[in-house]
This record gives sequence, structure tokens and C-alpha cells, in this order.
Amino acid sequence: MSYQDWKEKKETFKKIDVRGMVGNFFPAVKKQAENTAVGEGIEVVQSFEPVPLYDVMDELGFEHETKKVSEKEYHAYFYRVKEGKDLGDIPMRPAALTNMPLIDNDLGNLSVKFWDLTWNDSRRHLPYEMRLLLSLTNAVGAGRMRQATRELVKAYIHGLDSAALDDVFELLAWNQGIGFFSSEIGPSTLFAAYKYIKMAEKRGVAREEIYNGLKEKFGEKNPDVKVQ
Repeated sequence: MSYQDWKEKKETFKKIDVRGMVGNFFPAVKKQAENTAVGEGIEVVQSFEPVPLYDVMDELGFEHETKKVSEKEYHAYFYRVKEGKDLGDIPMRPAALTNMPLIDNDLGNLSVKFWDLTWNDSRRHLPYEMRLLLSLTNAVGAGRMRQATRELVKAYIHGLDSAALDDVFELLAWNQGIGFFSSEIGPSTLFAAYKYIKMAEKRGVAREEIYNGLKEKFGEKNPDVKVQ
């Protein structure tokens, strides 16, 4: 189905204006999306193009079309064409980007578009999992363990073999030094997530169960991982 097939219905969509919402606005949108039947839609009003919503709403079974009304007003229309999968807490979305418009609206738009270019653009050559591991190691080098943990969780949930994580941590020990690894990486949430994966696999836990455990223990509910 295309926008032309449902554009006449958009005036009936439930409108959600999240322009004044500080931090992650997705939970409010997700709640409404889950209650939207196939053949119905919602309209999201934001001060920047809500690019981070697109993939999530697509997985929930929505098509979208976005209209730019002004430099500080975007209307994103989401029409449900099918029942999508249950995404649970939908972890690791770039919620922190929603803080940028509080500083400057143009900065908000620029940040979202930069994120979209970096992670979603079809011109990217390296596989997604490889880019996540590069981001993980760069984050460790910069002392951003919160980001590093998020990248590890996303990579594993996306299908990365844990053997690749073994290589990453061996290289971290080599490049950062045993002392730094022992005092900073070993006690970190990042290494805790890695140990959780390895120990669960050793016990023969199903991968899907490990996914769910990672979301619960190292998702947005964990104060050492969440960003808002």
C-alpha cells in the first residue's frame, strides 16, 4: 500500500503533539500505536523530523508519510497496514537525540539526520554489526561505557555471534592494557553484559531467552545504560 491509498484518511488520525515533551517521546507514541487497529492511523507532531520512529513503526506494521509545515513543525502520519511484531520495551533507541532541540531546533534536525545517515543510509559499506562493534570500541576509548554497553546489546540481539565479542574484549585488553582492563572494563556494565551472554550460552540457554534477559537487565530500565 502507498500513501496515495490512505492519504484521504489522515484527517481522522489520532493526533499526538510531542513538541513540548522532554526526553524520549517514544513511549507515548508506542502506547497509542499498539491501540491502533489495522486500517487506522496516528499523527505525530514534532519540532524536528521524527526519523528514529520510522523503523520502529515499520516493525509495528505502519507505513508513514511526513510533511514539513515549518522549520519547527513536522507532521508524521502513520497508517497501520498490518499487525506488526511485539517489540517489548524497544530498547536502545536514540532517545538522547530528543534533547538537542532544547538547545537549538536546527541542532535537533541536524543531529537526527546525522544519526540516520550514519546508521540507516544505504551507502554504508560495512555490515551493521561491524559498525556497532567499531562504535563499541570507540566508546570504550572515549570512556563512554554507557554507549559501549548499548552497542554490545544491539549487536548481539541483531544476531552477532558471541565469538566476535571474545575477539573484541581480547583486543581491548591488548590496546588498553591489562591494568585499565582490570580496573575499568572488568567491573563495568559493558563487561557484565558480555559475561551474562557467555554464561547463559554455556548453560545452554536459548538465544531468544538471552535476548529477553539482555533487554531486561541491560536495557532502558538499567540506570547505567539508559539515556534520556
